Amino acid sequence: MSISSGKILSINIAPQSKAQSWTESGNRTGVDKRSVEGLVLFGNDSVAGDNVVDLKHHGGYNKAVYAYAREDAQWWEEKIGREIASGAFGENLTTIGIDVTGAVIGERWKIGDLILEVAEPRIPCRVFAGFWERPTLIKEFTEANRPGAYLRIIEEAMIERDAAIEVTSRPDHGITIGDIYAAKSGARVKIDAIAAIKELSAEYQEWAQKLAR
Repeated sequence: MSISSGKILSINIAPQSKAQSWTESGNRTGVDKRSVEGLVLFGNDSVAGDNVVDLKHHGGYNKAVYAYAREDAQWWEEKIGREIASGAFGENLTTIGIDVTGAVIGERWKIGDLILEVAEPRIPCRVFAGFWERPTLIKEFTEANRPGAYLRIIEEAMIERDAAIEVTSRPDHGITIGDIYAAKSGARVKIDAIAAIKELSAEYQEWAQKLAR
């Protein structure tokens, strides 16, 4: 039985990396993702065909898939006065009907045969700001608290756009993507509860437990 549901509006990948000069950490980026048609394999902690360049900050088990809500993209369109295409946040999944910021850490999404688990928020960087040609973006992104969610791949499968998303389980702790992002941005009122979450990555557990002490 699903707790809530939504839909995949678009699946986005970066078939080729893009030259970047916004940071000194390498000269390529996979932030420029474009919508693709047909079945796409989500497996081996990655999205098939998607170029991930900065493996320190993107990709891997806890950041295998990045989802961003179309509703949040529309909020940004109104804020900055320009159209934002699917994939422009660097997201693999553009969703509709799912509260991504309100997703609980550890909740599971079923998309066809694919099972994903909500892991952690996306933290913006200078590459993202440079890609948007908006120097104020990191500050604005932090204030907006609409970070999108990284998800782990629990069961691999191929999916395509328009597939339904079913939230099939949700931990009782109630800590959301938005709560974690707010804490990373300095609002520490929930840090004790965050430190107790077993579904967090080891990196996030260590960070939260240090602050809780």
